[in-house]
Amino acid sequence: MKTAIIGSGNIGTDLFIKSRRASDTIDVIAMCGIDPDSDGLARAQRMKCATTSDGIDGLVKLPEFADVELVFDATSAGAHLHHNEVLQAHGKRVLDLTPAAVGPYVVPTVNMDDHLDAPNVNMVTCGGQATVPMVAAVNAVAPVEYAEIVSSVSSRSAGPGTRANIDEFTETTAKALEVVGGAALGKAIIVLNPAEPPLIMRNTVFCLTQTGEPDDFRQAIANMVDQVQRYVPGYRLKQEVQVDPITESAPVRIPQLDRKFTGWKVSVFLEVEGAGHYLPPYAGNLDIMTSAALRTAEQIAKRVAA
Repeated sequence: MKTAIIGSGNIGTDLFIKSRRASDTIDVIAMCGIDPDSDGLARAQRMKCATTSDGIDGLVKLPEFADVELVFDATSAGAHLHHNEVLQAHGKRVLDLTPAAVGPYVVPTVNMDDHLDAPNVNMVTCGGQATVPMVAAVNAVAPVEYAEIVSSVSSRSAGPGTRANIDEFTETTAKALEVVGGAALGKAIIVLNPAEPPLIMRNTVFCLTQTGEPDDFRQAIANMVDQVQRYVPGYRLKQEVQVDPITESAPVRIPQLDRKFTGWKVSVFLEVEGAGHYLPPYAGNLDIMTSAALRTAEQIAKRVAA
């Protein structure tokens, strides 16, 4: 499938390099950005890919655009609204790597096949790609009443587009915990860690359930980790899954639900090491996002070919 990338920053550049190295299904033939001096456009040019620094307007004017079947948007949530309008008018499929959430959420290990025919699919966020599978795994054992996640990424790996999307990140990720992960209520927090040397991406997931068995939770989570590792090898548990009882003598109060809670608290601690295709391996947030997008695009290509 011939594709194009909008955005020549960290995410777009990593996606471009990854597609060239790791996919025999996706062919990126055009890339656009708004900075003529960006490293992403320079790399694409060196690899014989058509480029323009005139943004979406320049992209649609490239001769290669006529052959493009799918466009990756790796810019910002605000910019995506305009990009999607233009691309839909040209009949192009869109795979959105911003938290704009115009189209349905897709997390490959959870709902890969549900939205492959949609004109626009949304890859949630890096934090969502890392944590929604864990919430879905717990929810497969027992209904998750509340899910809360904290994603910590190196500030070095967060470009201007990511920083502009902080509010959308928390809103979109929280919603995906519910819509895709199955939680009755979700909450998301992101931390841009300025530590030097840069720290690897870390994710903490807390789930509250009323029923279930500890061993069943641990097995479901282990199985889900194995599935994610098939396309993100650096995805792993940082320590053993903790399953703690919540008793009536020491209940947990959930202000949003206005009630006290008893049952189980399932705590999952993850780290994501990047493949180092563009930024160093500490940028696991980059790797899990672009890997999920590429895997989804490959499935869309197979569906189209069939």
